[in-house]
Amino acid sequence: MPYPLENKGVLTVVLERFQKHRLPRIMHIKGLVDDGATLNNMEIRFLSRVLSDTQQYAHFVSTHKEFQNLFSHVTSLYDEITRKALDNEKKGQEKSQFH
Repeated sequence: MPYPLENKGVLTVVLERFQKHRLPRIMHIKGLVDDGATLNNMEIRFLSRVLSDTQQYAHFVSTHKEFQNLFSHVTSLYDEITRKALDNEKKGQEKSQFH
């Protein structure tokens, strides 16, 4: 169930949690896949949770234009990370076929 983001206190907590906890972890995971790593189960669960929460906020964002850039950035990061991780997984499978 989405948080009632219309409540300024809830909105502040959600944004602070994102800035202090989720975004640093997202960027860490992005760095790992940029370096050729694949995603482990914990990272996949974390990213799935972030995406699920982000999707729950879509209606709020559609009526509060000031959050559209942040919303787009998070969904783009998710897409970028998962595409790169899948690419890394495919490369790893190709290497194992030849060794």
